[in-house]
Amino acid sequence: MKELFDLKGRRALVTGSSRGIGKGIAMALADAGADVIIHASSEGSRMSETVAEIEAAGGKAVGIAADLSDDVQIDELIKKVEHVDILILNASIQSYQNVENFSSEEFQREYKVNLESTFKLIQGFVPSMKDRGRGRIITIGSVNQYKPAYRLSIYSTTKAAQVNLMMNCAKEYASFGITVNNIAPGVILTDRNSGILADEGFRQKILEMVPAGRFGDLTDCAGLALLLSSDAGSYITGTDIPVAGGMQL
Repeated sequence: MKELFDLKGRRALVTGSSRGIGKGIAMALADAGADVIIHASSEGSRMSETVAEIEAAGGKAVGIAADLSDDVQIDELIKKVEHVDILILNASIQSYQNVENFSSEEFQREYKVNLESTFKLIQGFVPSMKDRGRGRIITIGSVNQYKPAYRLSIYSTTKAAQVNLMMNCAKEYASFGITVNNIAPGVILTDRNSGILADEGFRQKILEMVPAGRFGDLTDCAGLALLLSSDAGSYITGTDIPVAGGMQL
């Protein structure tokens, strides 16, 4: 089993990996032996600190910045990276607003980052995966794709659309040895969620919606991502797996 989970010699790009779920996944892949590319929307201390943390633990990592709302920067990212064996599409943005308050610009921004960049990065890296006869693509969705949270209507639709894209890609590329799957986290204890969970009353209200009776941590998503990235997950494709403690039910 250790050999099946060994990622030595594999190259992984994890978008949005300077923090939160993406960072947890990147560190798990590096621990399993992968050479990891840490991505952030812009240069900053979080990206360099994550690279340093992985290297301090004996792993291999480099950092690269690209704004996924900018087509030019997406194209530059693909050219710089050239090829990957593992593509984790984690980066996303969200805005808590009522539907009538959404501007056209915000609508386009969320679809650009959450959906179109996923499409463009798959489009950019799949050819080299096909040439090598192997690849792993994992999109990171959300429990909101099943049960949209109040005032997250646009974000929720981007995640639902991403799942449909994942399923189509899974069918299209399975014969080339490429698997494509989606992980749908529930409430995971990250800095992104710290603000909304700071209110104890709201925190308890959300916790009551989770049958498991607890919020998730980074290892809950990272372990599944490792499985789907490895040879142990080579016969799993086209799956949409919630990591939500039953919140999706």
